[in-house]
Amino acid sequence: MFKNAAELVKLAEDRQKKISDLMIEQEMEVSGKSREEIMELMGKNLDVMEQAIERGLKGVHSLSGLTGGDAVLLQQYIQKGNTLAGPLLLDAVSKAVATNEVNAAMGTICATPTAGSAGVVPGTLFAVQEKLQPSREEKICFLFTAGAFGYIVANNASISGAAGGCQAEVGSASGMAAAAITEMAGGTPSQCAEAMAITLKNMLGLVCDPVAGLVEVPCVKRNAMGAANAIVAADMALAGITSRIPCDEVIDAMYKIGQTMPSALRETAGGGLAATPTGRKLEAKIYGVPLQSRD
Repeated sequence: MFKNAAELVKLAEDRQKKISDLMIEQEMEVSGKSREEIMELMGKNLDVMEQAIERGLKGVHSLSGLTGGDAVLLQQYIQKGNTLAGPLLLDAVSKAVATNEVNAAMGTICATPTAGSAGVVPGTLFAVQEKLQPSREEKICFLFTAGAFGYIVANNASISGAAGGCQAEVGSASGMAAAAITEMAGGTPSQCAEAMAITLKNMLGLVCDPVAGLVEVPCVKRNAMGAANAIVAADMALAGITSRIPCDEVIDAMYKIGQTMPSALRETAGGGLAATPTGRKLEAKIYGVPLQSRD
């Protein structure tokens, strides 16, 4: 039905439909399932996301000891009422962190688009719901809008940190979330694509450098920043601000950057933060010997 963002936007405008509706129709066409069945399946993903956030906000810690408890700290800070960024933004950050802390603690999450970037989409969704008051169906549609842009990235670039760095994971997730927020807030299909472009181009070049090879540091906090990025980009798009570089060209640039990125900066724990003195000390503490020595 569509291969890139330009085709998706044109299709939505020509048919006067939302991006989420087009993605649902595509799923129906590919799977042969009815709209009701498709919605029910995505609803199960929504439930998993909500449960992960609820668990994370109660406080969880990974077996490595590298992550845990930060989502709780943020919620406590929000309750004090004197935040700089504001409660909605920090609530999204907290819920994104909560999701990834559950992932690090070997809990059940929904990969959106990957496990390492699983916090951004649900974190933003369950934060903006307080303001936008969506129905359950609208929350499910949020996930389809995000999925449409994830589909485009996956088929024109990469969503893999090993292939394209963290720009391909958290960067893609952030763009997906920004587009979905924009639609839920009443934005046009074109504004959704602008939000995606604004978000992703500000995360280009982001490396994947997990300390000790674990999806914990700096992955969890990158989801936090990705959630904040998505909300700000959505606001910019809704204000009428556009990306001077079209969405599809931003995605293509991300792909080309990933191709030229050294392997040490693509999920190998061979460079970046993983190769810092502290990173290596943590690695040695967890495994007994540095990861490179075990290879």
